[in-house]
Amino acid sequence: MLTALAGATGTIFGLSHSGAAFAQVGAPSPAALVGNAGHYRFQVGDIAATVLSDGLIGGPPNVYAGDAPEAELEEVLRRAFLPTDHMTLNLNTLLLEIGGRRILLEAGAGGTMGPNGGRLFENLAAMGLSADDIDTIVISHTHPDHVGNLRHADGGRAFPRATVMVPRADWAFFVEGEPDLSYMPVPEEFRRHFAANIKESLEPVTNDIEFYEAGDEIMPGLSTIAAAGHTPGMATFLVHSGNDQLLLTADLAYHPVVNIDRPWRPGPDRDQETAAASRRRIFDQAASDRMLVLGFHYPFPGLGRILRTDTGYAWVPAGWQF
Repeated sequence: MLTALAGATGTIFGLSHSGAAFAQVGAPSPAALVGNAGHYRFQVGDIAATVLSDGLIGGPPNVYAGDAPEAELEEVLRRAFLPTDHMTLNLNTLLLEIGGRRILLEAGAGGTMGPNGGRLFENLAAMGLSADDIDTIVISHTHPDHVGNLRHADGGRAFPRATVMVPRADWAFFVEGEPDLSYMPVPEEFRRHFAANIKESLEPVTNDIEFYEAGDEIMPGLSTIAAAGHTPGMATFLVHSGNDQLLLTADLAYHPVVNIDRPWRPGPDRDQETAAASRRRIFDQAASDRMLVLGFHYPFPGLGRILRTDTGYAWVPAGWQF
């Protein structure tokens, strides 16, 4: 959820706010992202599903593995062939076609978290679709990387026809009040921009927003599972059709290497103990039911399964479907 910028005084954090953008260090440049597929189609029973990439964000690995011993974290990253100074996170939104309606799960970051986000619309276009074709958008929680694309560059609605649904508890915490973000392991300036980006991203849909409670059924074939801790109202999603199920884990984990294969806790979890309990409960369900899982920040297309091990869990990527 963080974009790193190396400055003369060391590593600081930044995100886009009021037109400003900050460059990433250690992540691919926008040009490096051009040329590969940014959408991936598959089926969940009778439901057509497509992972749509909104690009990349990232930051220092110790932010996403807040309780990891430094030396052990570096060794784990090296063994996984990952950089030790920067962790790249994907932005995997999901488009569903249910009963003649197109439902988008998560809106993506847009430009709120750095220059490598905001690719959702071009990936929609590659499928022959546009923002006008989206009927409903359901948000797991209201962090900027999940709501940033709701606001058009001109300040209006980026998805003109879509009904936008968010957890009621997140709206109360982040939008209706002035949220205390002191729990976030980032500089105060980052926190201010982070909070402002949430409100700015949601402002165009404020008058038409629809609320749900984590645990509600959104529509036949799409349910939510309460997953509080990362934010007050975060939900995960369960897509189901016939005997097929797909679990979307939202921000229960940022990267499989540090939050599934290892039990390290993400620093941005507002309530660490509640988040850890949600993670165990939902990961146990995924492992027991052998569910297909989609991780919002996992390497694209983010699909795999969670295996229970003697010491915790392991991530098993799903085979690519052609």
